[in-house]
Amino acid sequence: MTSPRLLDRSRRAVWHPCTQMKSHETLPLVPITRGEGVWLYDDTGRRFLDGVSAWWVNLFGHCNPRINAAISEQLETLEHVMLAGFTHAPVVELSERLSALTGHQLGHAFYASDGASATEIALKMSMHAWRNLGETGKDRFISLAGSYHGETVGALAVTDVALFRDAYAPLVRAGTTVPSPDARQIEPGETEEDAAERAAHALAHYLAEHHEEIAALIVEPLVQGASGMVMYHPHYLRRARELCDQYRVHLIADEIAVGCGRTGTFFACEQAGIWPDLMCLSKGISGGYLPLSLVLSTNAIYDCFYDADVTRGFLHSHSYTGNPLACRAALATLDIFEADDVLRANIARAQALGDAVRAAFGGHPAVRHLRQRGMIVAFDVDTPRPDFAQRFFAAGLDHGVLLRPLGKTVYFMPPYIVDAADIAHLVNGASAALQHALS
Repeated sequence: MTSPRLLDRSRRAVWHPCTQMKSHETLPLVPITRGEGVWLYDDTGRRFLDGVSAWWVNLFGHCNPRINAAISEQLETLEHVMLAGFTHAPVVELSERLSALTGHQLGHAFYASDGASATEIALKMSMHAWRNLGETGKDRFISLAGSYHGETVGALAVTDVALFRDAYAPLVRAGTTVPSPDARQIEPGETEEDAAERAAHALAHYLAEHHEEIAALIVEPLVQGASGMVMYHPHYLRRARELCDQYRVHLIADEIAVGCGRTGTFFACEQAGIWPDLMCLSKGISGGYLPLSLVLSTNAIYDCFYDADVTRGFLHSHSYTGNPLACRAALATLDIFEADDVLRANIARAQALGDAVRAAFGGHPAVRHLRQRGMIVAFDVDTPRPDFAQRFFAAGLDHGVLLRPLGKTVYFMPPYIVDAADIAHLVNGASAALQHALS
């Protein structure tokens, strides 16, 4: 059993992420001692169904035996080697397999540790590629209203969530936002595709006037996560690709949260039938085991840096780039996708999850805009309570579910191993939590 002093020790020594630490005077930390499958266990033996996949990273459950075995095997041969001037089999195989999944449209992989770092890399690659081509004026970026691409200084330039951005505004060279194709903004008589075209028209207007200074447009394909699981029609991605081609602007796809099958296809961009110039991956790529992120680039961008002049190279690094253990976890994750035909199995799993959420909440008087994209289901809650998210979260734990609303948006993003009983437990817990949070 965990020491009764653990929570106090954690508050005194650990600065927890995305947290006002004073809140833990009244909302205690949850001491997790082990995980198994979709479940997390605390020090008293209580268990919680992980309905948010450990902050969107876990794909195949906690302590997955196949990923465990792959990492254990790798530990016996090579734990780490610097990737500058050296290479190793796991990073080569992972790069090859990911490129193959894009039909080799994206031919090279550059590695980092976390999503924000991948965003930084993609932005730097885009600007530097244009500079190497002699286009020194193309050094600005566009993102969607409500976008989230990370919290490092460069990533904040394309993040439009005030909570994360405003305090650090003096450090940030802000980019420009264009309207989101948010399907909730449908006007009377419109379809989701119409809303996407309206947003694309605004993008076209901006690029027509400013394309000479724009290096790239960065988007979260199909689902804008941190702004409240904003979902939109694939038509916008097709139009964005056309416009970026027309105006010589790179398209960066931030698939950090939506890649690896979350939206129904392995890459969300596949649903629009397009490929970006740069793609960011993280979170689920290692199965939720180890910090790993990467940027996939077209050969055309890679070739902009291929030169005898060292200053034309992409001079970015960190010590754990392409760590073999993390790459083996990612390879084991890809193996599970193939061996278990996960994307096909998720069609039925997503249908069951969506049906259960719609049955429980579709007629609720406070529920708005119930929506789904693949294995992500969300709805907004009409409530004046400023503490709704905290109340819902705490009540969910009391009913054995881990769900963390984004403001007044409740969402479900469970691992890809949930069964019918798990889904029933998750939805019943969420229903009880909503009742309590609104009371």
